[in-house]
Amino acid sequence: MKKALIFWGGWDGHQPELVSQRFKSFLESEGFSVESFHTQECLSDLEHLKTLDLIIPCWTSDTIDGALTKNVALAVAQGTGLAGCHGGMCDAFRNDVEWQFMTGGQWVSHPGSDGTSYTVNVSRNSSPITQGIEDFPVCSEQYYMHVDPSIEVLATTRFPVAVYYHCANKPVDMPVVWTKYWGNGRVFYNSLGHHDDVFDNSPEAWTIMQRGMLWAAQGKEYAVANGLTVDRFKNDAKMY
Repeated sequence: MKKALIFWGGWDGHQPELVSQRFKSFLESEGFSVESFHTQECLSDLEHLKTLDLIIPCWTSDTIDGALTKNVALAVAQGTGLAGCHGGMCDAFRNDVEWQFMTGGQWVSHPGSDGTSYTVNVSRNSSPITQGIEDFPVCSEQYYMHVDPSIEVLATTRFPVAVYYHCANKPVDMPVVWTKYWGNGRVFYNSLGHHDDVFDNSPEAWTIMQRGMLWAAQGKEYAVANGLTVDRFKNDAKMY
């Protein structure tokens, strides 16, 4: 049986409890054993984290102890998947650059705020996460992000839609959904999910989120089956 851990908290405006409950219910329906915690202390046991197939953060803003980030980073490097949405993963722990490096991006703005109507443009690639899904409309926050150029972009949105200072620049296609690797671990992010009901109002967003969680969780089994270790990634130099 695959094992997942969800930890939720931070700013209540993103409804972390509701979102975490949605994710927990889905994963249990897929046969996962799921632990859910309203605390970051669940990240203190590195050996336990290494046994997991998936970690899901639902924690907006706030801070995190660097030792806890290091534990997550080490577990993911060894094959544990990491998946999250909206502010729960990439508007979390803004002062922690290792967290941002691992997750692949950081929120910086949402011009127009909530209730902005825009289109999510699905990239033409072979990812099973977006297979068969066409471009779709969303009415929610439209996340403007600073992103890691190494990510594999699965969907984008065109800026600007709402007027703000960034309009002085040329239009850009901002990543909305992406994947990346952290050592042997798979990382998935979906910037949709400002409120829990975004996933009810946009079935495409929910399908992508479901597939992304499952994809990230598959990395652990692959790493174990192929005897992958973190030896080739180790570096004693100060990285942050």
